[in-house]
Amino acid sequence: MQSISPEIIFRGNDAWEKSLPQIAKLTKSPLILGRSICTNNLRKKIFIDLKNQDLYVNSANLKFDCCFEDISRIKNIILKNNNDAVIAAGGGKVLDSGKYIAECLNIPCITVPLSASTCAGWTALSNIYTKNGQFIKDVALGACPKILIYDHKFIKTAPSRTLASGIADALAKWYESSITSSTIDDGLVQQAIQISRVLRDQLLIDGEKAFKGEFENYPSWKNTVEACGLTAGLVGGIGGEKCRTAAAHAIHNSITQIITPNKFLHGEIVGVGLLLQLRLEEMKNNNKLADQSIKQLFVLMKALNLPTTIAQLGINVFENNNLKKIADFTCRDNSEIHFLPFEIRKQDIVEVIEKFEQQKIKI
Repeated sequence: MQSISPEIIFRGNDAWEKSLPQIAKLTKSPLILGRSICTNNLRKKIFIDLKNQDLYVNSANLKFDCCFEDISRIKNIILKNNNDAVIAAGGGKVLDSGKYIAECLNIPCITVPLSASTCAGWTALSNIYTKNGQFIKDVALGACPKILIYDHKFIKTAPSRTLASGIADALAKWYESSITSSTIDDGLVQQAIQISRVLRDQLLIDGEKAFKGEFENYPSWKNTVEACGLTAGLVGGIGGEKCRTAAAHAIHNSITQIITPNKFLHGEIVGVGLLLQLRLEEMKNNNKLADQSIKQLFVLMKALNLPTTIAQLGINVFENNNLKKIADFTCRDNSEIHFLPFEIRKQDIVEVIEKFEQQKIKI
């Protein structure tokens, strides 16, 4: 079985308003799930608009990341209130939590991304973390959301940092799928890889314009946010697991094991993982173009104010046994690192990170 996409997608400046009749057909008593104080006003609007559809509406907020403690608490709230759907409105952790909770309770999930930071509003997948933000595992879900509402007015309210993070995460689709799946003899997988290549090219062309010009250059901004939130999800939907993740996400997952005072966004960490993946390809797979790809990405990442080293994520890999912790988690048995078409050992991770953290990338 393959869950490729949400059943219904609304997108554009009036997507939320256009979706209301469809939502009212699907649910009579939804729970709005959110998290951030910054998006509280948007969730209030969502609440009022749903009440005006004569729906019985409740709301609840996550306290942490997409973690089992929060998931259990929200499930109990839904059961107590007899809610018949979850409307997850927020970033990736909120969307992943809403999808997982809805599946557990066998009720529909409606996703309303409030930033372009991930493609979590699209996918049949939830990433589970500890309440301290340490990655635990991916959970494949039985279906994508029933309805995805990608309202540009909502996305415009998000900090530009979330867009930069989304660009880094979406770029990884090409660099990961093109190496893990290039030899798979499956038409849909090959088509997914080609979509990810076009996605990469669009982001390299429009990403900086969208980030710096915000919505003034509307076509660039629209193409970029939809690439991050929609097309990136489509690639994983069509291509499956190996078109979603490889070394960049494996390294992201291991970096989250190191708890730091500052919170970094998913795509910000994935971007660093992407640069490290390319160094691994150069070192272990004799990829002659890896250095050129790193320089190309580095230019864009600097323009987007993205971190380009683990040190810039607030972690010194040379203290507190951090390098060993990262290498151990990256190379654990069920890690995505093993999707690479060449063997990776813990010592390879140690070596590539040591060199990477000490180098100066010349552009």
